[in-house]
Amino acid sequence: MRPASDFDRIASNVAIWHGYDPAVKVDLYSTCLLTSDGACLIDPIPLESEALDELVGSARVAGIIVTSSNHDRAAAQFAEQFSVPIFARRDGFPDKTPDEFRSVADGDEICDELRVIGIEGAGPGEIALYHPADNGTLIVGDALINFEPYGLTFLPAKYCSNEKEMRRSLRKLLDYKAERMLFAHGMPILSGANDRLRGLLGSDR
Repeated sequence: MRPASDFDRIASNVAIWHGYDPAVKVDLYSTCLLTSDGACLIDPIPLESEALDELVGSARVAGIIVTSSNHDRAAAQFAEQFSVPIFARRDGFPDKTPDEFRSVADGDEICDELRVIGIEGAGPGEIALYHPADNGTLIVGDALINFEPYGLTFLPAKYCSNEKEMRRSLRKLLDYKAERMLFAHGMPILSGANDRLRGLLGSDR
C-alpha cells in the first residue's frame, strides 16, 4: 500500500496514522506510543520518511508490536530499519525467527508498563495493550472496531475463531482505567473510553 503522508498526535504520548489498503478494502490504523523506554510502533503501516522522522523525534524506537496475526503490515520493515524486535504472541507468528521476534503473553509488561492483554476467540495472536500514562490508553487489535455507521462494536463473527469466547475475553479490558481507546481498524475514542466499553460489554451477557 502507499505510505501515509502524515500523522495525528492525539495525546502528549500518543500519535496515530492511517491509510487505505486496496488489498483488503479497508482503512488500516497504526499507533506510536511514547514511553520512557522509547517509541513503540504498534501495527505500523508504511509512513513517509519525513513524517516518520517527525513522529519519532528525538526518541529511540524501543520495538514494534503486532496485535494480531493479520497485522504484519510493515512490521518487518520497521524492525529492520530501527534494528529492534517485533513483540507479538507466538501462536500468531510461528514462522518468526528468534532474532527478530519476542514472544509476549497475557499479563506481560513491555516498553515501560505497557501491559499485554491476551484476547482469546478472535483471530490468532490477538492482544490488546494498556498504558496507564495520561489517564490511560487502550489499544485494540481486531476484536473491537470503530467504523461508521456501526460505531464501536465487535469483530464480526465470520472473522472470529470463537465469538462467544472473544466477547468474554474482552471483559478483561474493564479492569483498566482508560480515557482513550485506539483501534487497528477505526477512529480512536479520545475521551470516556471506559464508559463506552461498559456500554458495549455490559449489554453483552
